[in-house]
Amino acid sequence: MKRLLAAAVGSLVAMCLSAPSQAALTIQITHANDQAIPIAVTPFQGQASLPQPVSQIVAADLRNSGALAPLSESSLLPAPAVGSAVDYGVWQQLKARYLVIGRAEAVAGGYRLQYELYDVATHERWLSEAVTVAGTQAQLRQGAHYIADRVFERITGTKGAFRTKLAYVTAQGLGNNQHFGLYISDQDGYGPQEVLTSSEPILSPSWSPDGRKLAYVSFEDKRPAIYVQELATGRRLKLASFVGINGAPSWSPDGRSLAMALSKDGTPDIYLMDLATRNLKRLTQDRAINTEPDFSPDGKSLIYTSDKGGQPQLYRMDLATGSAQRMTFTNRYNAGGHYSPDGRNIYLVTRSNQGFQVARQDVASGRLSVMTNTVWDEAPAVAPNGTIVVYATQKGARGELNAVSADGRASFAIPSAEGNVREPAWSPFLD
Repeated sequence: MKRLLAAAVGSLVAMCLSAPSQAALTIQITHANDQAIPIAVTPFQGQASLPQPVSQIVAADLRNSGALAPLSESSLLPAPAVGSAVDYGVWQQLKARYLVIGRAEAVAGGYRLQYELYDVATHERWLSEAVTVAGTQAQLRQGAHYIADRVFERITGTKGAFRTKLAYVTAQGLGNNQHFGLYISDQDGYGPQEVLTSSEPILSPSWSPDGRKLAYVSFEDKRPAIYVQELATGRRLKLASFVGINGAPSWSPDGRSLAMALSKDGTPDIYLMDLATRNLKRLTQDRAINTEPDFSPDGKSLIYTSDKGGQPQLYRMDLATGSAQRMTFTNRYNAGGHYSPDGRNIYLVTRSNQGFQVARQDVASGRLSVMTNTVWDEAPAVAPNGTIVVYATQKGARGELNAVSADGRASFAIPSAEGNVREPAWSPFLD
C-alpha cells in the first residue's frame, strides 16, 4: 500500500543528484544476449580527425540493442575503403554475419559520413548511403545514431530507436537541502540537458506523442501540480493544482488529452483532461486508490493501478463504455503498467519472492514473466520500437536506471557519473 500511495503522486522521491555537468548516463552491459547476431563495425576511415569516433558510436548502439553483437574493435582487420576490397573469407573466419565499413570527413559546415552494410554469407551489399550533418558533436553523434538505426532496421526488420531521447529525474542533497532536476538526454545518455531545476520534488515525466513537450509533476508551490512544458521554448502551463494529489500524467496517443490521478473529490481517481478546453472527465469512482494511467496504442482504452480488490493490480477501462476489468492475477502486487507500442504486452512492476521486479504480461494470454533480477524496481518505460525497457532500481543506498531487452535476453546498467537517477520516460520517435 505504501508503494501505491507513493505512485499516486508519481514515485518515491530519489536522493543524491549529480551536478548538471555530471548528469550523463553511461550504459554498461550486465548480461549479453548469447543469441545476438555477430556484426563487424570497422573503424571509419578518416574518423581520427573528427571529435567523435563514429564507428564506436554505431557499434555501441547496436550492442545496446541486445539483438546484435559487434566484434571487439581489437579483433578487426584494417577497414577496406570500398566494398570491392572486402575479403569475405576472412570475415567469415572471424564469425561476422554482417559487416559495416565507412568513411568520415569534415566538410563545409559539418561532416559527411559514408557507410555500407554487407551480408558476409551472401557477399551482398545491403545498404550504401552518405549522410551529411551539421558541425557539432551532438549532430555528429546523431549522424552515427542514424547509421545505427538504418543498419538495425535492415537486419532485424524493426525500426531503430537510437535517435530517441530519455527523460529522467535526479536529486542531490539530504533533508531540507535537497535539489531536484529534470533532464533529457540521448537514449545512450549523451548530452544531458536540464529542463527544470527546483528545491522541491519533480516526478512522473511523460512525453507528448510528437516529442515536443513533457508533462510532469512539480512540488515547487509546496504541493503537487501537473505542468506541461514545451522543450524548444521552455514555455510551460500549469494544468492541475487541486487540493490533494495531482499526479501520474499520461498523454493520449493523439495528444489531445491527458489522463491523470487526482484526489480533489476524495481518494485518488483517474481523470481525463481535454487539453484544448481544460475540461475534466472523471473515469473512476470508488473508494480505492486509482493511479498510474497508461493509454493503449489505439487510444480506445487505458490501464491503471487500483487496490479495489484489496491489493494493487492492473485494470483496463474501455473509454467508450467506461467498463473496467482486472488484467493481472499473478502475484499479489502488480502496478505501474505500460503498454508495448504494438499493444500486445504490458510492462509492469510485480512483487515476487525476490522483491519488486519488472515483468512482462502478454495481453492475450495473461501470462506474466519476470524480466529482471534486481529487487527494488519501479517505473518501467518502453522504447518506441518495443525492443528495450528502461526502469529505475535501487542499488544499496543509490538509485540508478537499468534496462532489459524486451525478450529478457540482455540487460544493462545505466548509472549516472555521480548521484541517483529516477523516473525514466522514453520519447517517441523524433524523426
